[in-house]
Amino acid sequence: MSFVLIDTPRPHVALVTLNRPDRMNAMAFDVMIPLREALEEVSADNDIRVVVLTGAGQGFCSGADLQSAGKVPNVEGLTVTSIARRSMDLLNDVMITLRRMHQPVIGAINGAAIGGGFCLSVATDIRIAADEAYFRAAGINNGLTSAELGISYLLPRAIGSSRAFEIMLSGRDVDATEAERIGLVSRTVPAAKLLETCYDLADRIISFSRVGTELTKRMLWSGMEAGSFESHMQHEGTAQLYVRLTTNNFDEAIQARRAHRPPIYED
Repeated sequence: MSFVLIDTPRPHVALVTLNRPDRMNAMAFDVMIPLREALEEVSADNDIRVVVLTGAGQGFCSGADLQSAGKVPNVEGLTVTSIARRSMDLLNDVMITLRRMHQPVIGAINGAAIGGGFCLSVATDIRIAADEAYFRAAGINNGLTSAELGISYLLPRAIGSSRAFEIMLSGRDVDATEAERIGLVSRTVPAAKLLETCYDLADRIISFSRVGTELTKRMLWSGMEAGSFESHMQHEGTAQLYVRLTTNNFDEAIQARRAHRPPIYED
């Protein structure tokens, strides 16, 4: 049985599903390593323009697998200290892979996103939640820190530092209604309409040019790490000129608008 599934529910859309519902898609290594590999495979598929990431069953991802973390590969002869470091690297690689994917990734948060699952959700580019979804930075509830897998970097940038501090230090649940109100998710929809809503958004993104959407994703992530406002504007300007001067996209968009037809981008 595969713990990660790849489907193509609509043209140019890949659905990547964590498929261990009996464990609420917990982050065992036999789930996370295949997930990273699946994301890399989809990213390299030039027919795919948008990726939707979700979980099977009632949960999106419940974080650490409390029954069995699975086997960490290639650690023979290492000490516990080295194994721990490499284990964390394997999980970090999933978050980095999401960032590096060519396609925008929509997180379809269908249920609980707890601990590392919360981190995984925040690493997606866009988040849409089912009305029964909830989020919890659970590490602090378990005697650990709530800071892992990049969440202490991403969450304050998504919802502001005050809210991020309170959520991560309290370990409380954030339901879907609050998540939408504070900007953690773009919107909340009935569970039965979650994937359809994500696919409709994907179709809208697909209607734009490939290079335009890929560079917009890159510029948004780059902006979060920019050293200054002015330096980032230089990066934005270079990206915009690159698309404007090396494709016919702008002219095609104008002609299509005048002709009352959808544009046909050839990039």
